[in-house]
Amino acid sequence: MEFSYKTNGVCSRKILINVEDGIVKSVRFEGGCNGNTKGVSALAEGMKVEDVIARLENIKCGFKSTSCPDQLAQALKEIEKKP
Repeated sequence: MEFSYKTNGVCSRKILINVEDGIVKSVRFEGGCNGNTKGVSALAEGMKVEDVIARLENIKCGFKSTSCPDQLAQALKEIEKKP
């Protein structure tokens, strides 16, 4: 299932995620810090959705209340809610 998530409170604008059978198959951030978002994407690919959420949720970026990794966790939580 491919999913598009509009981010909130971070430099990246959108996250495109492909999940199949509870496994993150691909992640692509639009905008944001290129190296960091590529790194987060590469680390998340192949992991179980719930494991990515557990590792990335509530990570902050500087004084912001969220981060690109946290936004990925939020997007994956939205995917889990879908039937």
